[in-house]
Amino acid sequence: MKRIFTSIYFLVSCLSIHTLNAQNLTEFNKKPLKQHVYMQLPIGSIKAKGWLLKQLEQQRDGATGMAEELYPEKDNLGKNSDWLGGDGNGWERVPYYVKGLVALAYTLDDPTLKAKAQKYIDWTLNNQQANGLFGPPKMKDWWPRMPMMYALQSYYEATNDKRVIPFLSKYFKYELANLDGDPLKEWGKSRAGDNMEIAIWLYNKTGDQDLLRLVEKLKQQAYPWIDIYSNNGFYFFGDDFQPKHMVNVAQALKFPVLYAQLQDRPSNLEALSKGIANIMHDHGQPEGLGSGTEFLAGTSSIEGVETCTVVEWMQSLETAAKVIHDVSIGDQLEKVAFNALPAQFSRDFKNHSYYTLPNQVQSIHGEHGFNQDYGSGIVSSPYSGYGCCRYNMHMGWPYFVKSSVVATPENGLAVITYGPMEIETVLANNKKIKITEETNYPFEEQIRLKMGLTTSMSFPLILRIPAWSVKPSIKLNGTILKGVKAGEMFTISREWKNQDQLELNFPMQITTQAQVNNSVSVERGPIVYALEIKAVDKVTKTHPVAGFTDYEIRPESAWNYGLVLDKGNLSDVNVVSATMPENPFIAANAPVKLKVQAKKIPSWTLGYNKVAAFDVPFSPVSSAEKQEEVTLVPYGSENIRLSCFPVIGQPKKINKALVENFDHGMANNWVFYGGGWFWKDGQVNSASNAGSGGYGINGSKYVANGTDFTDFTYQVNVKINTAGDAGLMFRVSDPAIGADAYQGYYVGLDQSNGMVLLGKANGKKWTAISSGKYPVEMNKMYTLKIVAKGDKFDVFINGSANPILSATDSQYQSGSIGLRTYKALASFDSVKINAF
Repeated sequence: MKRIFTSIYFLVSCLSIHTLNAQNLTEFNKKPLKQHVYMQLPIGSIKAKGWLLKQLEQQRDGATGMAEELYPEKDNLGKNSDWLGGDGNGWERVPYYVKGLVALAYTLDDPTLKAKAQKYIDWTLNNQQANGLFGPPKMKDWWPRMPMMYALQSYYEATNDKRVIPFLSKYFKYELANLDGDPLKEWGKSRAGDNMEIAIWLYNKTGDQDLLRLVEKLKQQAYPWIDIYSNNGFYFFGDDFQPKHMVNVAQALKFPVLYAQLQDRPSNLEALSKGIANIMHDHGQPEGLGSGTEFLAGTSSIEGVETCTVVEWMQSLETAAKVIHDVSIGDQLEKVAFNALPAQFSRDFKNHSYYTLPNQVQSIHGEHGFNQDYGSGIVSSPYSGYGCCRYNMHMGWPYFVKSSVVATPENGLAVITYGPMEIETVLANNKKIKITEETNYPFEEQIRLKMGLTTSMSFPLILRIPAWSVKPSIKLNGTILKGVKAGEMFTISREWKNQDQLELNFPMQITTQAQVNNSVSVERGPIVYALEIKAVDKVTKTHPVAGFTDYEIRPESAWNYGLVLDKGNLSDVNVVSATMPENPFIAANAPVKLKVQAKKIPSWTLGYNKVAAFDVPFSPVSSAEKQEEVTLVPYGSENIRLSCFPVIGQPKKINKALVENFDHGMANNWVFYGGGWFWKDGQVNSASNAGSGGYGINGSKYVANGTDFTDFTYQVNVKINTAGDAGLMFRVSDPAIGADAYQGYYVGLDQSNGMVLLGKANGKKWTAISSGKYPVEMNKMYTLKIVAKGDKFDVFINGSANPILSATDSQYQSGSIGLRTYKALASFDSVKINAF
């Protein structure tokens, strides 16, 4: 961290600052908790301006403000909700909604939204049971009470309502006394970090040591998230889907950091970065977080991310930034907030999509084969997919605003993320300060901070310098400060005076990042860019609430482009800047567009089910089409998009020999389609899909798309762990999600029927070619080998001198290799292939 001291004198003028409510910036971590942890400013201290305010206003006028009208049933947000004393069954839905509603209401200082929230807050506070339990009496579940506690925390910070602290204290004593008899389970066991965070917050207000005992007990009863993140162990729990459910994974990212405040060990603090690295390696998407539909879903460009995952991932990073003062956390948070978050919503925040895909070239009803599939899962609707997201999504933008600037124990402020806003708070000796942040960031490179003080005051101001910035600079009242470096937190400690001004300049360069199948994504600063696709919306359903409809989105222009690169970099990029619009997340009016060179790839089409495109083809890809200029727009400015781009060039695939022993983890340039795959103990394994509801789980494939073999000897060690069959794929092309969604051959060991079988798929249909009896023992490793020469195939098992099975077929001449399971759990090792 860089620190600079200055005593430059500047003119002072008076500035009136509004009275602040519920401000108390002295309640930093009490011992024995980890020291030098930042503290969130009370909600309402940070007001959004400009484009950021527009997002909040659209929430108010759209899905958040109209939620009770959209979901009026007693089991949802109706008047007979059990969270209002009725006979409904609201479970997590009301707490999710109120958590975001309170944050939005007090960030906007909106009386109507405050009134909507107040009825839930008052009922909750006024109906606590004598033993301390709160919420609907019939609800026997720790989990839904956790998001409601966040709502109460925000409400207290905004209002200083004196009911809140004793209310939470009484509940936590009840919880501590009853967790042994009624331990955490399922969602509560997954999401215990939420409970821990509020308990730590309350400890810093009351000093009650029992709260630390409670945090320790919650940690012991929760899933072992620290080990899971550190060891990439999301799939290590068999049929238990909770640790591989991506919303849980995102929500628990803050868990190790929260516990590190009790046990300040490197292993606890490092689990966050290790977990993110593991997720991004095996499941990463260009918009800055991991896929999950709903389970972790790999790197394919046609797997999606759930709206709940986006907002929970953001909150975890917002929490982590207070404990770990690392630039990368703010960088990651901005990337998710500026790309993934707006992409989940319609441009007016009336609709959301349960899932969004990096390459989502249309948004229509239909099954994709996701682990948890919904016919409306990628459709823009107030009712898209499952019901959780339509209640949980409301915290995304308000929590981003309220977490952008935090207080430091040295009576200073730290800027975690940037955007147009106004920060109004009190610092040392209860002195008031107002910082106006004037900027169109992240759509421009300059950020201007103006100090408003009633009297001069000394305090440190810590500024995050993004790692992606090129030769960043800071001017203080026109004077360039020395020592500013990308990827560092930069501290200015001085006596600040009224009307002092800082000008931050974070130059942005256009870069490409490696993605699945050797494709690339395009970035400028924190913004990811996607192909601008002309689209047409078709209303499929009109709802009783005026202005709310479901609609499908189809492309009206070509989407199947590959980029023309020059030595790995974009060539002839033209940055087109326009006047900053009110809402920058509308593609037609995007303030910054990129003009780049590209070629169409005619062979790249919609997949077998005509719902999604095929996965991005492995690059380089040849194209005889003419070179043309295409336009890229911000990722979050469209509801259909192409963000994983093939690279135009001469194809280069492995075609002579390949050895993959899975010694260090999941293989590079292998992609799984349907189900789940994971690495453990030097083997790659297909995952249990218990609890799934998608057709893609039954024929899960793990394909080396960067290979192209014709005649060869190909073998692998395979162990079948449950009834079903597993084996090798070869001469494969166009793999997709679904048991038979590929073109090519498969030879497998069928444990259930004691057979070895050989067949082929044409994308929709499986055709058996040959089979033979062979006793297959469960949990025993077999060496399965296929020798393919022309149209002749010989299958060998465990080094047999003669083929166990022989057959002929001439449909497929060459293609990729891979592994496949069908309704079985299996382990694979020692992949070897040699061409003739």
